[in-house]
Amino acid sequence: MTQPPEQPPSGGYGAPPNQPPQPPSGGFGAPVPPQPGYGYPQQQQPQQPGPYGYPQQPGPYGQPQQPGPYGQQPPYGGYGYPPPPPQFTPPPPGGGSRNPFKGRPALVIAAAVAGLLVVGGTVWAVTGGGDDKKPVAEKSDSPRPSGSSTADDPANPGDGSGDGRSDPENLNEGRKSGEAKVLWYKEAPDAPGSGADAPGMWITGKTAVKAAYKELVAYNVGNGNPTWPTVTFPQKICAVTPAKSDDGKIVVAYESGVSDNAKCNQLQQLDLSTGAKGWTAVVPDGGLFDSALSIGLSVTGKTLMVGRSESGIAYDIDTGKKLFEKKKYGAACFPGAFAGGAKLISVASCGAGSSTEHDEVQELDPATGKARWTKSIPKGWTVDHAYSVDPVVLYMTDSDHKHWNISTLKSDGSVRSQVDSKAAFAPSCGSSFIDNDLQSCQGVAVDASTLYLPTDATTGANQIVAIDLATGKEKWRVKSPADESMLPVKVEGGKLLAYVDASYDAGGQIVSVPTTGSSHATTKLLQMPAGTAQIESSFFSRDIDYVDGRFYISSTRLNGNDDTKEKLMLAYGK
Repeated sequence: MTQPPEQPPSGGYGAPPNQPPQPPSGGFGAPVPPQPGYGYPQQQQPQQPGPYGYPQQPGPYGQPQQPGPYGQQPPYGGYGYPPPPPQFTPPPPGGGSRNPFKGRPALVIAAAVAGLLVVGGTVWAVTGGGDDKKPVAEKSDSPRPSGSSTADDPANPGDGSGDGRSDPENLNEGRKSGEAKVLWYKEAPDAPGSGADAPGMWITGKTAVKAAYKELVAYNVGNGNPTWPTVTFPQKICAVTPAKSDDGKIVVAYESGVSDNAKCNQLQQLDLSTGAKGWTAVVPDGGLFDSALSIGLSVTGKTLMVGRSESGIAYDIDTGKKLFEKKKYGAACFPGAFAGGAKLISVASCGAGSSTEHDEVQELDPATGKARWTKSIPKGWTVDHAYSVDPVVLYMTDSDHKHWNISTLKSDGSVRSQVDSKAAFAPSCGSSFIDNDLQSCQGVAVDASTLYLPTDATTGANQIVAIDLATGKEKWRVKSPADESMLPVKVEGGKLLAYVDASYDAGGQIVSVPTTGSSHATTKLLQMPAGTAQIESSFFSRDIDYVDGRFYISSTRLNGNDDTKEKLMLAYGK
């Protein structure tokens, strides 16, 4: 890619498109069409000649950038306004349902039973599951396999006694040498016909915890026995902290009532090790248009950050004490989106409707809320997602939603690099429809020096691309070892851990890839059994994790279909 010959002085962003300057390090960005996310309108993309066949276009910071593979509308941008009503649409054309991060939410999975499928002696209802006509397996109410008991159902988890290693569903029947075993499988609680969220999945040394509709359930990681009694909330769960605190605390938000105007403002702190309830709080509304109708939650150290539509309020996650509020500042800047983790990041919409309308990004002191630095985003660009907060890696789209930009910032908020690649990337961002959820992306991993993104593949194997955060350039690529998409999960011990999607007749895989050196070949760590591939591949709206040699997959959306038992969570191990 040819770079422009000049760069603006420090702090300048974007010369006229016909005179693009070059930024200080690496060149700022390649806007490309927005990445896909659950539930947003998709558009058919013209056939491309190949992964490197895209023309260059100027980006927000003046460097030539290339349009990407998608013509889809991005998640609703513009912080400081109430979120739009939810929409549920089919998956993007061409991708079908093979890529788990591109499938449609369970709410729109067809409910009409087309036939019956027998897996390990268990009868499953088979329904339409996507544009590629792949059937979806859902367990039927009857007949139940002999020897099954209600103690295996999270809606009735029992008292934790009994042999949790038993396999009443016979899911391990026919397991081949070298295949992982199903450690346990759990069904979801009944959900209303309109569906319900099942956000969050937290894995500790002993316990796997999952939220679903109005419940929080906990299972022993090895055998699936209930670790502590189910916690039931008065109303449906509407938000959770995606990560736990260092000492194993989370916060769950549930709605204030059952009406359409119910607010997501009831907070409950819980201890993952015991299920014990801690402090509670009601999130107050801010100003006239600053409501808690929907909120975003994040944790940074001991700070719980609650994002309202136009501001944020912080609490001590251990005590519930209010720490600070992040309110309107500067030139009508309204901070309505926050991202937590090693650092606390806020995104504000400034000067909405004026000629100076733009976004601003700040790093906040998690103890006081004071800004450590402020980064002004060029007019016409919106920060949609934070791929990482340490280092800060942001995904942005332009006002026409035709180009994207992935920017990495330095520790002082200045630009470090922008992705300069002609690959067609396909992470999944936005399984919920909360406008201020900056950390909803899956299929993305970041370490101190590298960003890992999956490419899009309408059929067959895809690739994971490693991008140098110092330059924005590609470092290397690795191809999926199967004819299914491979997605980054996380980086551990100097290796990238990735999940290879299951197909209808082949189980998925967990593989590792060396992040340094000259070889980046995949090494198989866990091979899921073919006997449960139809179940594994039918988690369309889902969360995944690999912890201590065990693979967990869970639903993040329940469709409320009364004709079948919905799956909630499945665990594999050796």
